[in-house]
Amino acid sequence: MIKITGLIFDYPGHRALNDISLTVPPGSVTALVGPNGAGKTTLLRCIAGLETPLAGSIEVAGIDVIKEPREVHRTLGYLSDFFGLYQDLSVARCLEYAAASQGLPDGDIAGAIAKTAAGLDLADRLNQPAASLSRGLRQRVAIGQAIIHAPRVLLLDEPASGLDPEARAGLARLFVQLQAEGMTIVVSSHILAELDEYSTHMLALRQGQVIENRPLAAHHPAPGGRHLRLELAQPDERLYDWFIAHPQAALRLSGEDFVEFDFTGDSIAQATLLRELVEAGFPVTALAEQRENLQQSYLRSVADQAKEVSHAN
Repeated sequence: MIKITGLIFDYPGHRALNDISLTVPPGSVTALVGPNGAGKTTLLRCIAGLETPLAGSIEVAGIDVIKEPREVHRTLGYLSDFFGLYQDLSVARCLEYAAASQGLPDGDIAGAIAKTAAGLDLADRLNQPAASLSRGLRQRVAIGQAIIHAPRVLLLDEPASGLDPEARAGLARLFVQLQAEGMTIVVSSHILAELDEYSTHMLALRQGQVIENRPLAAHHPAPGGRHLRLELAQPDERLYDWFIAHPQAALRLSGEDFVEFDFTGDSIAQATLLRELVEAGFPVTALAEQRENLQQSYLRSVADQAKEVSHAN
């Protein structure tokens, strides 16, 4: 859905994006992560056609962003980290203005407003002025303005900044809903925990370069199957040999009171495995799938890059 090749962007005296090439698959929710100054906001603005790079190419849904920035806006929604609403306009008027500015025909605008408001739980707020809304509701109106024209791609820069926990949870549910409707989403955030619930991919930037762009294991299991961890109430020296001999298990880590392994069977086979362990006399206290969260995944990517740099030097 997004294809970038050889992207370079310079600010005076500083290279913000350094020869970036990447793809974003359709229907994914990509967590765009990295430290301050990594180039996240610049990358989003380039994809949205709001900045012109020094070199490289960007395509969104097959449209050349650099050559046809206005055309790409028809298929893309963008919410900046410092979004603005017209304070004196009602929610309905804010959405109406956004719809008209995106070129929706007059006869389609009322329906688009109703559908967008319903999807964002704003239907009972349409007549309220934007200035009277809470931060969380204002954020929803801003997202409504970004999606009023039913874009195929949605770019969000720090969308949960300043929201309370309840509003953050509501935002997460909204992104899951939008993805289920087929939208491709790229979300930039410093708070990795809030992206864990709904992100399917991770795009990590550091010093203007991509250090990782891959599916997250929680949504795309490894080819070896499920990664499971078994824990015992007390050590049992038979544990290692038992798992080495098991045809569906491939050990990763082991001790006398735990093992981590890849398991090729389904849920029924996993239940059978547990029964076999209990029948063999192992005092099992836990058998659960191990999933790397987004923060762990990002920190592992940073560590891997540091090792590569160290080896290169």
